[in-house]
Amino acid sequence: MTKIFTLLALVLALVGCGGGQSSVPGLLAPRVLNAGDYRAPGIPAQFGDTDPHDWTGLTPAHYAVHGIDAARYNGLIDFVAARAAGVRFAWLKATEGGDRLDPGYGLNARSAREAGVPVGAYHFYYPCRDIAEQARWFIANVPRVPGDLPPVLDMEWNNHSPTCRLRPPPSQIRADIETFARMITAHYGTAPVVYVTPDFYQDNDLGTLETVEFWLRAVADHPSTRYPGEHWSFWQYSGTGVVPGVAGQSDLNAFAGDMAAWDLWLAARRQR
Repeated sequence: MTKIFTLLALVLALVGCGGGQSSVPGLLAPRVLNAGDYRAPGIPAQFGDTDPHDWTGLTPAHYAVHGIDAARYNGLIDFVAARAAGVRFAWLKATEGGDRLDPGYGLNARSAREAGVPVGAYHFYYPCRDIAEQARWFIANVPRVPGDLPPVLDMEWNNHSPTCRLRPPPSQIRADIETFARMITAHYGTAPVVYVTPDFYQDNDLGTLETVEFWLRAVADHPSTRYPGEHWSFWQYSGTGVVPGVAGQSDLNAFAGDMAAWDLWLAARRQR
């Protein structure tokens, strides 16, 4: 998710190589990459990575359940191909702040459901907007769909924002997470997962939040190294992945458990 505000330059560079604007307003159509051309040690064999890390120890390939997160920069996703390649879940950007929508969410979420890929929506946090207003914006634009994944709150610093450079104190950040979680749980019947980056986690002492289910970004080390002692359910291990069915680069993620644990997690956490 961190790549969303820096990926535009890459996408524009790819325009000259076959990428460009999608026929759907607001969606881009990045160049299609072949995962087989970008095989990388430590990455599951069905995927690739355009900027691989030299993984040691417990690698992403150790995990059995993998998925993606995406936004309009990935264009229209072929979830039939993605599922055949081993994509077992997907979170798609739906909203940001209190007035922004991602045009890819509706189309790609429907495609994921039709292909049998569990899908959910994520909200990008905007520190210059009241958190209750942000939660209401998400609720107003993301329907409650039985079987969908729980919503996600994407918490990270956006150093490229042209409109908001505010960095609230850690106490407010933690209170915002709790407020959003309370409102989302009341509406969707399941608590949100919280996505964080290492700097945001550390800056705001998020390890003190005892009831949060975390999705941790760690693209150069295992989460146990970047977030010592923290429990997590999802690990974003690459922002430069290549996935069949997904144009351009894709974020790659792993679930913490095996397939049996995944089935149990889905049964407990899907929307009712």
